[in-house]
Amino acid sequence: MRELILLRHAHAEPAAPGQADLDRPLSAEGLAEAESAGRWIKDNAWVPDCVLCSPSRRTRETLEAVLGEVGYIDQRIEPSIYEATPGGLIALADAHRDVGRLMLVGHNPGLERLAALLHSGQSGDYRGMPPGGVAVLTMPADAALEPGIARLGAFWWP
Repeated sequence: MRELILLRHAHAEPAAPGQADLDRPLSAEGLAEAESAGRWIKDNAWVPDCVLCSPSRRTRETLEAVLGEVGYIDQRIEPSIYEATPGGLIALADAHRDVGRLMLVGHNPGLERLAALLHSGQSGDYRGMPPGGVAVLTMPADAALEPGIARLGAFWWP
């Protein structure tokens, strides 16, 4: 079996006038949420082998807070996660099939639709990944990712 962990960035500040969406930082509430997510990941032994993170400031700050709780993990900034579709995220995760436990740190609606698609086979209007939320999906080690292949092993939100 292999695992795919989806971590949605925690609450972020609204964009200031003229500020790019990519540059929005976490709020104080978001920082606390991200630290809590890191503790939950560590306490439940879901520490990933590798992390791919969107380049946005709020996702990078979420990941930094998680790493503060779980310790160093092989991590890479992956620009394709920002504004990704479920299909794009599946292709990205499938390209890292050799990683036993992969974490993607990103955004909605891509992450929540990916979780729904892999678990139930449908992505539709699913709304279930709050800021700072973590979904752990388990699937056969050698199987390509496709709709309905995964089991939801755990779900947590702050």
